[in-house]
Amino acid sequence: MSITSRTLTRAAAVAAALSGLLYIVIQFIHPADVVASLTTQAWVTVHILSFAMAVLGMIGLAGIYLHQIRQLGVLGLIGYLMFGFFFVLQAAFNFAEAFIAPLIVRDSRQLAVDFVGIFGRSPAETDLGALAALPQVGGLLYVGGALLLGIAILRARVLSRGASILLMATAAVTPVAGALLPHTLERAAAIPMGLALIWLGYSLWSDLRTTTPAPRPDAKESTLDATATV
Repeated sequence: MSITSRTLTRAAAVAAALSGLLYIVIQFIHPADVVASLTTQAWVTVHILSFAMAVLGMIGLAGIYLHQIRQLGVLGLIGYLMFGFFFVLQAAFNFAEAFIAPLIVRDSRQLAVDFVGIFGRSPAETDLGALAALPQVGGLLYVGGALLLGIAILRARVLSRGASILLMATAAVTPVAGALLPHTLERAAAIPMGLALIWLGYSLWSDLRTTTPAPRPDAKESTLDATATV
C-alpha cells in the first residue's frame, strides 16, 4: 500500500468525523465533576475517550487546514493554530484526568476536589498554579480558534459552507451558554461542535472524491524529459 497525500487526507477526514462523534457521545456519559467520580471506571473510560477525541481532532484539523492551505490565508493559519492548540491542551488535561487524578484522591483529597473543580466551577482551596487559568485559556483558544477558522473556511469556498457556519455559530454561542447555563447543561453546547467536526470531515472526504488527482508521468515520459535537447 502506497502512502499518498490523498490517503493521508482521507485518514484526516475520518479522524475529524470520529472526533466529532466522540465529542457528542462523551457529553451523555460524562460522570459528575465531583471527587467521588474519580474512583469510578466511568471516569477513567470517559477521559480516555476524551483523550482519543482530542488526538483525533488534532489530526482532523491538520488535514482540513492542509487541504485548503492556500485558500485559507493568514486568518486560517491563526484559527488553525488556536483551535489546534486547544486540542493539545485538552489531550494533556484529559490524560491527567484519566490516569493521575484517581491517584491524587488517595493521598490528597482536597487537591483532588480542586482539580475536579477546575471545569466544574468550584473555587479552589489549594494553589493550582497555572492550572487555575486553564478554563480561561482553553475557552479563548476554543472560541477564538473555531470562529476564525470557520470564517476562513467560509471564505475559502473549498469545504461545506454549512459546516463552517455551524462551526462559527457554535463558537459564538458557547460563551453565552457558559454564562447562563449550569455546568451540566452547558455540555449541550458541545453537541453542535461535534456535528460541525463530523460535517467538516465528511466534506473533506467528499471533496477528495470530486477532485481528480494529477496524472503521474510514465517512465518513457520521464526519460524523454530528462534527455537534453540538441
